[in-house]
Amino acid sequence: MRAEDCVLCVTNTSMAGNMAKSLKNLRVITLPLQGLALMLSAAILVGCVVAPPPPPPPRVVYVPTPPPAPPPPPAYEAPAVDVAVQASEPPPPLPEYEQPPVPEVGYMWTPGYWAYAPNGYFWVPGTWVQPPRVGLLWTPGYWGFVGGVYAFNVGYWGPHVGFYGGVNYGFGYVGVGFAGGRWVGNSFAYNRSVTNVNVTVVHNTYNETVVNNTTNRVSFNGGASGIHAQPTAQERAAASEPHVPPTPLQKQHATEAAKTPSSFAKANGGKPPIAATPKAAAFHAPGVVGAHGAPAHPVMADEHRTTPAPNTATHPAAAAPKVNAAKPGAPKPGAPKPPPKAPPAGKKPPEGEPK
Repeated sequence: MRAEDCVLCVTNTSMAGNMAKSLKNLRVITLPLQGLALMLSAAILVGCVVAPPPPPPPRVVYVPTPPPAPPPPPAYEAPAVDVAVQASEPPPPLPEYEQPPVPEVGYMWTPGYWAYAPNGYFWVPGTWVQPPRVGLLWTPGYWGFVGGVYAFNVGYWGPHVGFYGGVNYGFGYVGVGFAGGRWVGNSFAYNRSVTNVNVTVVHNTYNETVVNNTTNRVSFNGGASGIHAQPTAQERAAASEPHVPPTPLQKQHATEAAKTPSSFAKANGGKPPIAATPKAAAFHAPGVVGAHGAPAHPVMADEHRTTPAPNTATHPAAAAPKVNAAKPGAPKPGAPKPPPKAPPAGKKPPEGEPK
């Protein structure tokens, strides 16, 4: 063998050995890399299984804003005396009474009426009140027979007087409209022919004759015995105008009447002792007026008596007992009886008499 061949073999042998060592080292290095790759693959697979993909974003859908919730219902309150009520029996006839004089300029007359409570009908006295504002007139409430019952229609303030059942309340409320006064600019003028006005206090007056049928005292509309009246064209137009309810003082006036036992028809027989007051809710003020034939009110008896009660000093005949007049020839009271007359001659005396 040549020397060159030996050197080549040695060289190849060395190279082979080195290559074997390199392959061995490469195998050692490859094994960890393969394990790492397996670990990473397992982690990715585990992550895919445990953590689901995020959900898609929600769809944008327009939802209208809900309306605000209604307010809670108010607490129950007992109905006021001026609300519309119903009754199964008709109201009594209107009582007759005088109108108190207007207390001050600007006050307006509101006629009395029968209201209804569980204890029956009671009288709300007529009175003078101030309107809510300039230019308003009062339309009285009235009872109407509808559907087999008697229903009350509450009065109101408005620019014109509306329908009030054709009821003749008097003092300008003759059944249609109002003839007791009118607005002249910002001042109210009073018709002296139907209104009790003290001209020394009130100067804005006029005198206009009003035909007033005071014989009809019916207090309700409809039914067999009620007033058969229908609203006029003007009254229908007034019904569609803006209205103002009774003032707080008017409500207080009606409430005061409901608390007064003598106001009820069962107690006064349809003739209330407080038929009208000088101002609203002034049930015990000087100037209270009673109905004709009504018992005297305590305030009226003490402060407004016009005829003193009879007594022995001013009316001696009133204190003396009544004595029946004796017949002519009759003996005076207390005188001794006369002796019996003797019988005529020849005639026997009656049995039991002395002979």
